[in-house]
Amino acid sequence: MSEQNTASVEGALARLAAVIESRKAINGGDPEKSYVARLLHKGPDAFLKKIGEEATEVVMAAKDVDYGGDKGKVLYEVADLWFHSMIALSHYGLTPAEVVAELERREGTSGLEEKALRKANERAAQEGVAKQ
Repeated sequence: MSEQNTASVEGALARLAAVIESRKAINGGDPEKSYVARLLHKGPDAFLKKIGEEATEVVMAAKDVDYGGDKGKVLYEVADLWFHSMIALSHYGLTPAEVVAELERREGTSGLEEKALRKANERAAQEGVAKQ
C-alpha cells in the first residue's frame, strides 16, 4: 500500500473514530437520534453482541465466495465488523491508531513465534502466581 493510501485509510478511520466519540453521552450523544449513541447507552453487551454477529456474517460471506458468491459482500460485512469494533475501542478508551501501532509492532514477526512467546509468557506468569 502506498503512503498516500495508508494516510487515506488512517484518515478515514480517524474521522470515523471522531464521529463515534461525538456520539458518547458525555459529548451530547442522544440514544434517540443515533445508533452509535444507542449502542453505547445500552452498554458493552449490546455492542459486543453486534461484534459477534458481524464476525459471523464475515465468515458466512467469505464461505459464500468460496462457492461463487459476491466478494463485495465480504467487504460490506468486514466494514460492519470494523465499525462495531471501533465502537468497542471508543468505549474502552482506545483508538484505531493504537490498533495500527500494534499491527506495526507485530510486523516482521512470525505469527507462530509470536504465539509461542505469548504462551511462554502466560505460563511464566501463572507459575509466578502459583509460587506466591
